[in-house]
Amino acid sequence: MTRKMPPAVRDHALQIAHHEMGHYVVARALGFATGGVTLTVTMDLRHQGGASISLVHPITSMDAMKEHLEARMMVLLAGAMAQTLPSKPSAAKRVDKPKATAILKGEQGAEQDYAKVRELQHLLRNIFYPDTGPASNERITAELKTLTDRAWARTQKIIEDQAETIAELAMALVDSMTIVEQWGRPSDTYEGMLTAPMLERLWAGQAIPS
Repeated sequence: MTRKMPPAVRDHALQIAHHEMGHYVVARALGFATGGVTLTVTMDLRHQGGASISLVHPITSMDAMKEHLEARMMVLLAGAMAQTLPSKPSAAKRVDKPKATAILKGEQGAEQDYAKVRELQHLLRNIFYPDTGPASNERITAELKTLTDRAWARTQKIIEDQAETIAELAMALVDSMTIVEQWGRPSDTYEGMLTAPMLERLWAGQAIPS
């Protein structure tokens, strides 16, 4: 690095790197084509990250449509779950559900993921339960909960099973971060990126089961 990352900035960067690698790992596990992962963190702890995931996927039946929608919802849920994994090596790698839910609902910048999840929930419910009338509010709520609980449980299992892989990839992403030069002015922004080929070369990336 051009300048050593302060501990507070590095801790925050590692937390967000877990989030992005959660998206990446679950996408890989569910068969999505993936690209690189990027992360930007400022000295005042603002951040922006992204995991490139291709949504191009052949859908030849209604069952395939259901599977695709649920898988996409799982990928969106995965970031917030992975962000709650403890960073200490000795700690049990378990998802903190209340914290993950808070992250999804906008407390830490994942509101776009949550908005997409909400739309997919309703689309999936419309397909699974086409006979439920729009006035059946309690029934609709119960149906949404059934589908969401299933997607959450499946995602949580992948996140916890692959917690070590997520941690290793997150650390590699943070280690790649360098300070951005600003034409002689003091810079407050660190950027990092792992390209698709770089991720493929990492042992952890190769260890992700489909």
